[in-house]
Amino acid sequence: MALSRALRCCQRIFSWIPVIIISSVVLWSYYAYVFELCFVVYLLIFHVCFIMFCWTYWKAIFTPPATPSKKFHLSYSDKERYELEERPDVQKQILADIAKKLPIFTRAQSGAIRFCDRCQVIKPDRCHHCSVCETCILKMDHHCPWVNNCVGFSNYKFFLLFLSYSMIYCVFVASTVFQYFLKFWVGDLPNGPAKFHVLFLLFVALMFFVSLMFLFGYHCWLVAKNRSTLEAFSAPVFQNGPDRNGFNVGLSRNLQQVFGEDRKLWFIPVFTRKKNKNCVCFYNRVLEFN
Repeated sequence: MALSRALRCCQRIFSWIPVIIISSVVLWSYYAYVFELCFVVYLLIFHVCFIMFCWTYWKAIFTPPATPSKKFHLSYSDKERYELEERPDVQKQILADIAKKLPIFTRAQSGAIRFCDRCQVIKPDRCHHCSVCETCILKMDHHCPWVNNCVGFSNYKFFLLFLSYSMIYCVFVASTVFQYFLKFWVGDLPNGPAKFHVLFLLFVALMFFVSLMFLFGYHCWLVAKNRSTLEAFSAPVFQNGPDRNGFNVGLSRNLQQVFGEDRKLWFIPVFTRKKNKNCVCFYNRVLEFN
């Protein structure tokens, strides 16, 4: 027991390493751009990009993942009845009877009600158990090591904005540094630490931009189709069978499910989705349950 606790503690500590790496690179880029190169004309735009990047990154990291509400947990009597029953078929029927009262349309690959033995919860649609966070996550997309958090219902908008503002930050830095890289290339740049920063700012900005471009493009495609990364690899199963487009309600409403109905807030990292309802998308329509 003590050994497993120590291992979990070490895992939690090491899981922050990717975040520390990203934060260190960004802080170095800020120092190099503002203090070493000091492009006064560009500083205002640079700080806007930098602040939006930091804001969205912070929200993606520290927004707690949304978990199923209490009504999806088994009651004490249902839990006792389920655990005392040894026959798998009867256990499935117990879960099916409980699920009739819940807004659930997806099923396991076997056709049974999706139930998490670890969390003792009937999984809502699009909910999956994260082995890293050790809990079930609503509309789980994936567990991202670069934000050390599960990307899902509560922070998917922040994650997308983080990717977009990261790309803008990289493009702005690379485009404004490029003219000084040309001076370095032809030997017009005086010797000094600025040479090192020009080279690495351009290299790092372009490297991150290329990787982010593919990742952002992929997630834009997922949003347009109203799919998560998990659903892109394995189609959700409904009562009538698997359907990759089962949650697709059209481009406009797909975007609203991620960014909210108020378009003025789409590009600001604040939560803009309904907090007091469980929204379930099923075959091109949206059902809302209080």
